[in-house]
Amino acid sequence: MMQQTKEKILQLKREKDVCILAHSYQAQEILEAADITGDSFALSKAAMEVPQENLLVCGVHFMAETAKILSPQKKVYLAHKGAGCPMAEQFTPEEILAYRKAEPDRAVVAYVNTTAALKAVSDVCVTSSSAVEIVKKLDAQKILFIPDCNLGSFVQQQVRDKDIQLLDGGCPVHRAVEAWEVEQTRKEHPGAELLVHPECIKEVTAQADYAGSTAGIMKYARENPGKEYIIGTEMSIADHLQYQCPDKRFYPLSKKLICPDMKLTTLNDVLLSLEGLEAGEAFEIVMEEKLMDAARVSIQRMIELGE
Repeated sequence: MMQQTKEKILQLKREKDVCILAHSYQAQEILEAADITGDSFALSKAAMEVPQENLLVCGVHFMAETAKILSPQKKVYLAHKGAGCPMAEQFTPEEILAYRKAEPDRAVVAYVNTTAALKAVSDVCVTSSSAVEIVKKLDAQKILFIPDCNLGSFVQQQVRDKDIQLLDGGCPVHRAVEAWEVEQTRKEHPGAELLVHPECIKEVTAQADYAGSTAGIMKYARENPGKEYIIGTEMSIADHLQYQCPDKRFYPLSKKLICPDMKLTTLNDVLLSLEGLEAGEAFEIVMEEKLMDAARVSIQRMIELGE
């Protein structure tokens, strides 16, 4: 049945001129049906170059928004309309504008895992892999880093010459992992290296052998000679790495590392979206041009500064 669904998806995406973008946290069968896989911003950036006029995002809402902002001439769809990101929506534009009014000389740096509305009131976006270098390059000495205080703390520790203010936001999945779990998992797998996403709390990240983005974690695990790794990010990454590197062993750091929103999308959602394009049944991302233009400024600044 799954194979038939995959074959139908492959047929429909060719017939309907659709490029499927799948985030790395998606299930293996969705990654296999996708044209492009990777981190959230990498998907949107790659989508700018593809010839297809329709983009189907298997991920969460802010990712589809970013794809639309960078490819406004294309139609962008989200495979499951209920897939959101709690972190992306933790603050409102009005709250950030109030901070800007209180301290006009403090630059607002937004993690790309934010809504278009937050990007529109920020000076520059960053990814988890580019945050440190971009903050270093900014002329501003005072920074407001939103929304993730854990990624912001990771940046603080490496850019000590700047005044970086944090808000109490973050990924509820990554921040749920506790320091004692590192000790416990290391005891269970004493020879394994610990690879952690900086959305985890600093007490966890500080114990890592490597801390970086999802793509960085996967690259490190694939290319380094070690044979065992503890993976401190969404559990699907340990599964995908095990699939890609059968000669190595991968262990999730915590059973808490499951993103419920990323698990909403199924292969059947992908099929139904493709089948419903012409009838208007697929969930299309529609935004005002003014909002897209404003949000694009902070994304383009990120690209200029080295993403």
